[in-house]
Amino acid sequence: MKKVVHLFFIILGGTMGYLYLPGLVQLLNVAESSWLTSSILGMIVGAIIFFILSYLLVNYIVNFFRWVEDALVKLPAMDLFFGSLGLIVGLVIAYFVNMPLQDMSIRVFSQVLPLFIMIILGYLGFQVGFRRREEFMNILKPAKKDKRRSDDSEEDDADSKGKYPSPKILDTSVIIDGRIADICQTNFLEGTIVIPQFVLGELQHIADSSDALKRNRGRRGLDILNRIQKELAVKVEIYEGDFEDIPEVDSKLIKLAKVIDGIVVTNDFNLNKVCDFQGVPVLNINDLANAVKPVVLPGEELHVQVIKDGKEHNQGVAYLDDGTMIVVEEGRDYIGKNIEVVITSVLQTSAGRMIFAKPKLLEKAL
Repeated sequence: MKKVVHLFFIILGGTMGYLYLPGLVQLLNVAESSWLTSSILGMIVGAIIFFILSYLLVNYIVNFFRWVEDALVKLPAMDLFFGSLGLIVGLVIAYFVNMPLQDMSIRVFSQVLPLFIMIILGYLGFQVGFRRREEFMNILKPAKKDKRRSDDSEEDDADSKGKYPSPKILDTSVIIDGRIADICQTNFLEGTIVIPQFVLGELQHIADSSDALKRNRGRRGLDILNRIQKELAVKVEIYEGDFEDIPEVDSKLIKLAKVIDGIVVTNDFNLNKVCDFQGVPVLNINDLANAVKPVVLPGEELHVQVIKDGKEHNQGVAYLDDGTMIVVEEGRDYIGKNIEVVITSVLQTSAGRMIFAKPKLLEKAL
C-alpha cells in the first residue's frame, strides 16, 4: 500500500508539474530561459516535490485504508453484500455525473484520480471478498438446497443435506465445561467447529482475571480449545468477524448463527431458552448428558457423603461422581459423614439434574 501511495503521489505531482509549472513560471516572469519553462522539467520537479510530500502523508493514508479494511471485514456478510450493491449503484451514478465534467481545464483529476480509486477499491474488494469467502458461500447454500429439493427426490435431497452439515458454534460456557472435547472425539458432532473471535476474547479476559477461580476456568477453556484443534480429527475455524453494535456475547452468538446458518452449542440454560425463542438451532450439552446418564429411580439406595447444608431447613447437600446434586432431606446433622440415602424423586431439566433423597436410617425409624 505504501508503494501504491508513493506511486500515486509521483504520478499526481508529475502531471501537475507538466500541466501547470511552465505556465506558473511564465506568469511570475521568474526566468525567460526556454528550459525553465519546459513541460518535461516541470513534470520532473512536480514529481520530486510530491514524492517528498508523500513521505509525510503515507503513514496517515495507509492507516486510514487499513481502518476502512478492518471495518468492512467486521461487517456481517449480508450487510456487506447489500453495501457492495449500493457501492456499484453509486459508482454508476458518479460515472454519469462526471461525464459533463470531463471537459474542465483541471485535467489532473479526471486523468489520475480514477486510476487511484480503481486500484484502492480493487484492493479493498479483494481483501474483503477473500477473508469473508466462507460467509458468502453460506449465503448461497440455501439457494442450492432449494434447487436440489425441486430437482431431486426426497431421498436425494436428504443425501445432499447430509453432505453439508451445519457448522457448530461453541460458546464460552461449553468450552470451559470441557466435555465438548470428549464429544468431538467420539465423532457425535458433524461439520465444522466454529470458534468466534469474541468468544476467544472473553476466554482470554477470564484467564487474565485477578480471581483465582475465574483464572483457572479461563485457562482450562483455552487448554480445551488447543486440544480440540491439535489433537482431535475435527475441522476448526476461527470466525474473525464481530458485531460491534451488539455488546453481549450471547446476542453475538445468536446473530452469528443466523448469519452463517449454524447451530449454537452451549450448556447455558438461559442462552438455550433465548435461542429457542428466536428460532436458532441449539445443542445443549446438559440435555445430552441427561439423556445418556444411568436412570436413577425413586426408591433406589445410594451411598453418598453429605458435604454442606442446603437452602431449606435441615437439608444437606451431596454430589455424585459426575457432579449431580443430591438434596438430602433432614441431612444437616450428617454433614461430613458417609450415609446411605433413599431416593424420593428426580428432577431433570436443561440446567442439569437434581436428586432428592432421605437418609436410610430415617426411613427405617419411620
